[in-house]
Amino acid sequence: MRVPLSWLAEHLGELPPADETADAFVRVGLEIEDVHRPPELTGPLVVGRVLEFEVLEGLKKPIRWCQVDVGEKVHGIICGAANFAAGDLVVVALPGAVLPGPFPISSRKTYGHVSDGMIASARELGIGSDHAGIMVLPPGTAEPGADAMPLLGLEDPVVELAITPDRGYCFSVRGLSRELACSLDIDFPDPAARVDVPAADGDAWPVELADPGCARFVARRVDGVDPAAPSPWWMQRRLLAAGMRPISLIVDVTNYVMLELGQPLHAYDAARVSGPIVVRRARAGEKLVTLDDVERTLDPDDLLITDDSGPIGLAGVMGGASTEIAGPGEDGRIDVLIEAAHFEQTVIARAARRHKLPSEASKRFERVVDPQLPPVAAERAAQLLVEHGGGTLAAGRTDAGAAPQQTPVRMPIDLPDEVAGVSYAPGATVRRLTQIGCAVDLVTGDDGRARVVALPPSWRPDLTQPADLVEEVLRLEGYDKIPSVLPAAPAGRGLTPGQGRRRAVSRALAEAGYVEVEPFPFVGPTAWDALGLAADDVRRRTVHVLNPLDAERAELATTLLPGLLDTLVRNRSRGAADLALFHVGQVVLPHAQPVPMPDPAVTGRPSDTELAQIEAALPAQPLHVAAVLAGEREQRGWWGPGRTAGWADAVQAARLVGQAAGVELRVTAATLPPFHPGRCAALRVGDWVVGHAGELHPKVVEALGLPERTCAMELDLDAIPLTDHRPAPKVSPYPPIAVDVALVADAAVPAADIADTLHDGGGDLLEDVRLFDVYTGEQVGAGRRSLAFTLRFRAPDRTLTSEEANEARDAAVTLAAKRHAAQLRG
Repeated sequence: MRVPLSWLAEHLGELPPADETADAFVRVGLEIEDVHRPPELTGPLVVGRVLEFEVLEGLKKPIRWCQVDVGEKVHGIICGAANFAAGDLVVVALPGAVLPGPFPISSRKTYGHVSDGMIASARELGIGSDHAGIMVLPPGTAEPGADAMPLLGLEDPVVELAITPDRGYCFSVRGLSRELACSLDIDFPDPAARVDVPAADGDAWPVELADPGCARFVARRVDGVDPAAPSPWWMQRRLLAAGMRPISLIVDVTNYVMLELGQPLHAYDAARVSGPIVVRRARAGEKLVTLDDVERTLDPDDLLITDDSGPIGLAGVMGGASTEIAGPGEDGRIDVLIEAAHFEQTVIARAARRHKLPSEASKRFERVVDPQLPPVAAERAAQLLVEHGGGTLAAGRTDAGAAPQQTPVRMPIDLPDEVAGVSYAPGATVRRLTQIGCAVDLVTGDDGRARVVALPPSWRPDLTQPADLVEEVLRLEGYDKIPSVLPAAPAGRGLTPGQGRRRAVSRALAEAGYVEVEPFPFVGPTAWDALGLAADDVRRRTVHVLNPLDAERAELATTLLPGLLDTLVRNRSRGAADLALFHVGQVVLPHAQPVPMPDPAVTGRPSDTELAQIEAALPAQPLHVAAVLAGEREQRGWWGPGRTAGWADAVQAARLVGQAAGVELRVTAATLPPFHPGRCAALRVGDWVVGHAGELHPKVVEALGLPERTCAMELDLDAIPLTDHRPAPKVSPYPPIAVDVALVADAAVPAADIADTLHDGGGDLLEDVRLFDVYTGEQVGAGRRSLAFTLRFRAPDRTLTSEEANEARDAAVTLAAKRHAAQLRG
């Protein structure tokens, strides 16, 4: 919303300088986009009258050689615009002037003539964006030769504000003036109260409200308006400053009243409206040609303004071309029917987005417009048409429907003080609520405590509970007056065991060279197809988001891999070749069957039964950790060729997580999409599977555009039992004995199973088993392989003898032979 300070000053009197006024808006919670200063423009800038012009022939575009009276003499000026006629008043920059840019003006020869100056457009003067033609001033604005600087308001700063959706009333000079008056603590004369709305006998036009999407519809008729009458210059100047292009008197009046009061209006050519106006929903197959000359197929959810001929407007968004203000009648005049309505905000918002047709009207309606404004705005527009268009007010005013009633809100008078922790001056609460338009009464409760009963104004439907009133008092008293005091941290509290484990896991992965990322937490159905999940895979059963940020990804993820892989692809596309990423976050696992969710009242705390039902209805949200790797895990250089990341690195990342969580993960072979069936490991705590790691399937790599041999792992942290790390580990002072054994077994037997068996057979003296070599070839036979392990033995209370170590080794080898038919390699 752009508003010149002079327009605000018209309602409030003299205002502080532009910067101080902007600060005043900020103090009451409004966001300033910019303060537009007067453009840097110097030199002779005057009003001129076009006496005559000659159209130069034979050129690629129309060029006019104009004779312009600028007071002292007549100047010859070349102009490429064609939106003016002889006798029009224009703005002329004479030689020596410097327009914004900077763009100096001088006499120069062009098109065979010496152009002694320039006829300027609004954009060239820095007061608007219209460059389709030059600026034409209304007749009688000024005499030729008059200084155009004060006339154009070039010394008037413009404040541009970003209006949040909950402050729709600030999309008007009326609303901004009220906020500024509250901030400066000055009186606010409501401009709506200045409009005299006389009683009217009868209706101006028959209107039927056939849908609750329109709560109120006011129609006012002005007969005999001169459609060629120019808009007064003061109105054009304010429209330009607000970023709107002046078009014609009738259109300019509706736009001006909308900016002034906040009520969108629409003007119909009364001669082209046939029969009663009916506000209803669209029917199947109906079409409407809107004012932008586009034929639109209507949706049954669209709210329409119709007459006997069918739709004549898309309610709250844009009017129809069939009832557009056309040329004058035989007497050179036109009858205008003014519409001022109140529509349901969500209906208008959906229609504007459905038809991709945002407008100044829809922007206001979808943020809620004051339902008491329609008769005031319609009367204001009618009076302006009478005053400047020579029209006559027709008898009657239609006022169908009614404004919704506000509900009083009760709160303890000292509640703002309690919430803010500040003792406000006596009467501050009542004064501030009165300033925003509330009707305030004071009552005493049964407990003897004073209470405020505030009836919110019609333009503030957001004030529905005591917290809203508290916010208004705190906002107007000043957030800067609320002290920032950090509460003292109670002693004896630290991280919970779960929080400590999460931090330890993140630190362990970061120290191993992984980078933590925060992927987009939502997925779409295509993600599961790309991962190769079967149609009945449990991970496809997701929770859908009702109002998603991305319509194509509207499901809460059941695994962290889609988001991580998407982040990996994005980083690769930006030139990162070697990546190791991880993420710790929750996944959402819905119930197999829907569980009803209770809807407790907001007037009090839910009962214990309701809380239990809510907990039961919520889906499980376990904490997972996942990592992905691509490219080189060990960089190549002068020290060696480097090493590409493989499935073993993904398994090692999982082992790191297990160590940080205080458990030793068992690794067993597994098959699970999206992993390669021969390079996938199940990660277990005891016999319980808590995750998987390995290389992704080549089809998954191809579908997602991943680097070859991309690897990943994912663990359910909540499935890993919490352990106490506080006891110090026991360190033996006695030396270990390392013994190597090479076992030949069937190639289908996992190495991890043989390692577990060696652990079992070695007994308490066996401290560690490490696989250091794998061999296949003719020496061990087809379908078999040799696995070489280092067994480390140690006693906690003595130095082991070689005999004891060999005896424990033999026991381990014997058990491996029994379970897996493994033989010692000779």
